[in-house]
Amino acid sequence: MRVVIADDAVLLREGLVRLLTEHGHEVVAVVGDGEALVEAVVAHRPDVSIVDVRMPPSHTDEGLRAAVRARHLVPRSPVLVLSQYVEVSYADDLLATTGGAGGGGVGYLLKDRVAAIDEFLDALRRVAAGGTVLDPEVVGQLFARRRRDDPLRELTPREREVLGLMAEGRSNTAIARTLVVSDGAVEKHVRNIFTKLNLPPDTEQHRRVLAVLTYLRN
Repeated sequence: MRVVIADDAVLLREGLVRLLTEHGHEVVAVVGDGEALVEAVVAHRPDVSIVDVRMPPSHTDEGLRAAVRARHLVPRSPVLVLSQYVEVSYADDLLATTGGAGGGGVGYLLKDRVAAIDEFLDALRRVAAGGTVLDPEVVGQLFARRRRDDPLRELTPREREVLGLMAEGRSNTAIARTLVVSDGAVEKHVRNIFTKLNLPPDTEQHRRVLAVLTYLRN
């Protein structure tokens, strides 16, 4: 594979060059900042880029933002991001680039995984082939965050069922017939749904629309 490496840590950078070269891969560019990464991807069209999340000048998400920009300029350009810690928002941003015309392989691994050489090289090959590779710790934290952020998490199974029927456009009476419960029971469930979703007091029809939109987005 033809590889671009972007990392401002010289030791890790040189270690990656040696590792990849010893396993028959060609390192076509080694850079230390985001702008140079973009230029290298455009110039060399590598099979895959290995990118540190935090690079100069900001040392925050410079590497990731550069990788996203490079993928915009060179559609479907595979990128494997390395990070010292699990940074869930960065992982979300990276995964968002896999949709639409961007496509292409993406990976997000903790730097510690590089020490497991066979696993690291396998992850690199899978990303280059268009796959998605996520560190197990990243997966765990993504799920945990989504559970915390899920506005439907407080709903009971019955309330979710009622909301699903609301999304089909059914009236309270129709929902009651479907679930074989009283109209009053459905009205209570609907009020609970509005309360748990923190929908502002308004006309019931408006709140029903907002509730259904929340359901469809999750």
